[in-house]
Amino acid sequence: MKIAVTGASGNVGTAVLRALHADDTVTDIVGISRRVPSPEAEPYAGVEWHSIDVGAATTADDAVPALTRAFEGADTVIHLAWIIFPNHDRGLLRRVNVDGTQHVLDACAAAGVKHVVVASSIGAYSSDPARKDVDGPEDTPPLRSEDFEARGIESSHYSEDKGAVEELLDAFEAAHPDISVARLRPGLIFQADAASEIQRFFLGSAVPVGLLGKGKLPVVPLPRGLRAQAVHSDDIAQAYRLAAIKRATGAFNICADDVLYPKDFAELLGTGRFLELPPVAVRAAVTAAHRAGSLPTDAGWVDMALGVPMMDTTRAKTELGWEPRRSAKDSLRELLDAMIEGTGHNSPSLWAEDETSKVLPRLDLTVEETGQVADEGLQVSGDIDAELLEDYLANHLTGARGAVERLDMMTLNYQDTPVFPQIARVAREIRADRDFLEYVARSFGFDPKPAQGAAAWVGERFGRLKPNGRVVERSPMALLLESELLRSAVAGKIGGWETLRDNASHLGIAPEVFDELIDVARGQLALITEIHDYAAATAFREDRDTFKGE
Repeated sequence: MKIAVTGASGNVGTAVLRALHADDTVTDIVGISRRVPSPEAEPYAGVEWHSIDVGAATTADDAVPALTRAFEGADTVIHLAWIIFPNHDRGLLRRVNVDGTQHVLDACAAAGVKHVVVASSIGAYSSDPARKDVDGPEDTPPLRSEDFEARGIESSHYSEDKGAVEELLDAFEAAHPDISVARLRPGLIFQADAASEIQRFFLGSAVPVGLLGKGKLPVVPLPRGLRAQAVHSDDIAQAYRLAAIKRATGAFNICADDVLYPKDFAELLGTGRFLELPPVAVRAAVTAAHRAGSLPTDAGWVDMALGVPMMDTTRAKTELGWEPRRSAKDSLRELLDAMIEGTGHNSPSLWAEDETSKVLPRLDLTVEETGQVADEGLQVSGDIDAELLEDYLANHLTGARGAVERLDMMTLNYQDTPVFPQIARVAREIRADRDFLEYVARSFGFDPKPAQGAAAWVGERFGRLKPNGRVVERSPMALLLESELLRSAVAGKIGGWETLRDNASHLGIAPEVFDELIDVARGQLALITEIHDYAAATAFREDRDTFKGE
């Protein structure tokens, strides 16, 4: 059986690949993603990869033929591709999520695919009036089956787009009765590998989850009426696998058996005490933080969390034979532990915040292996002033951390530009550079200064406040200025590598390591120049669409 998966490098896609690899009935797997992960790393190995943009910066004329070629010979297509950020760019979200789904469906029809499994969501459901009747902190709303209305919640862009996709699927089924369509509606999806991604998209650096490792919150504030259903990524992956191999049709609710109550959040985040706040107050606070740029999440997520129905999963269990292996509480605990530890996965979508197992570009070695190659006895000689060296490395780490912060936002904000591949590659390489520099500093016995990291965070956040002539919407000049800042930062980094190379004999590191890193940085400059050339050609033009490459 040949199965193609769109969005195959993301949170759910990574888990789906693991599930498909373990199924002997699946002989061929095709992966579609804008950012293709390393084909040597598990579970991305053994997959036929295609880098295809389903809708961010492409039209149906380009996307559908490319997808059609990728889908040729597939028995089933599992469509997972979806973006949830940047919240402020509704046009981009709609192009990827709704138009992109239409492109995938059209390509399935053109390629002769006879079965499609689409990622819907609990967020596709319309508001359940019963949620407003929840009074006490342990009250449970009624569980709803798949026939509950699924047209989304207007104030939530995510829910609205999921509802629009449900309409597309209804129309597609009517127009193509020969093609079987299944739609899975999972609750919140958690796994340790996605910790960095989830924190970046929903909490940002403004919420210091890592501090939970040092102590519990005395009281956890929560919106009154909060209830949640969740599922582990591996469990939802099994549901997708079963839906594919059984050629299932129709809608399926997917979540663990337990409902998350306020006390569960309080026990995981704090000492068990919680304070229920009026939803209007929580919504106002989230709106203010989002507008200030300190919180990626907007108020629509609050509306959706308090409005969607609680789901009944009987149909998935009886027709698919699916059973959750992890509870919602255990899945959330795994996610929070991973956020505290800064773990992740070697995928462009699931990068960790602090990981020495990532491969340094062009060196074909992990961060840790590079340090070992440098010298098994890495240490500073007596000819070097260790205190000055520590300060020097700390200053370069400040710059590296700030660059990583900025590039993380750029990979989210400029997905609809023709230079997105260059931005994504620079982001990946500079993140690995930062990890290597931190590894070297710690190997010398230095403790990278938290204050320096905080300075990088504050500086990057302050940089976001520059209006560049625009107060709310993204300025056409923003990419131009950001590329110029990055070019200066990389030039400074080359100077840092050169300094360390010239002192390599006193550090126990082979100078060739830094020669390689200098070459990598020069390659980054070339990529940044491409980004800058595009931005310079479009930033001041009123006759060209800056962010679609027209």
